[in-house]
Amino acid sequence: MDDPVKDITPIIHRLTQGSPQQQADTINYYFTENASFTHPFCRTGSFEGSRYLIHNIFQWYKIMSPQIDLTVNSVAFDEQHFILYVNISQIFSIWFIPFHRSPVTLTTQLQLVRRPAEPRKYYIQSQNDLYQVDQFVKFFAPWNIGTTIVILWHFWATFFCVVGAQLGRPFTAYLQRKSGRQEQAWEKELNGRSSLREIRNLDARTLKS
Repeated sequence: MDDPVKDITPIIHRLTQGSPQQQADTINYYFTENASFTHPFCRTGSFEGSRYLIHNIFQWYKIMSPQIDLTVNSVAFDEQHFILYVNISQIFSIWFIPFHRSPVTLTTQLQLVRRPAEPRKYYIQSQNDLYQVDQFVKFFAPWNIGTTIVILWHFWATFFCVVGAQLGRPFTAYLQRKSGRQEQAWEKELNGRSSLREIRNLDARTLKS
């Protein structure tokens, strides 16, 4: 890739919606030979030739859902660390399960690298597909069954957080008192340093005059 932010959207569409040959060519061109792939349901690790496993994962992905409706919502590039973040919405439909449709949203984290021979081009070293729990359960618990269970569990956990926070108020007060003493000590130390710095600056000005 010459410009990751601009180039990644058509790359993702070729990987997920292109022909089998386009998919294979895209992996060969943009992924390193030791690239890794991580997903809630599978991972390859990174070793010489691990790209072969990525080929098979994407092939099986296309076999399960030959027609995928996919939209790239946003792209962000951490230029310092060569990390590309892509937010994606897709509808995954397994053809042999009647009426199966899984609309999911995920963030794909791509670690990019440059090769010494091509210092201006970026290649994909790793792909990490990040799903919220209520999203990836849609793959094996369709018709919003899994999502409903997860949402109920989330609210139940939030309820216990509220109960725990109220029961733990004495401990929170203790932590605040302890932090207050530390903050006072830090402020005293900082004020002392500021006063010492002012004295030194005054002495320096006096010597100059």
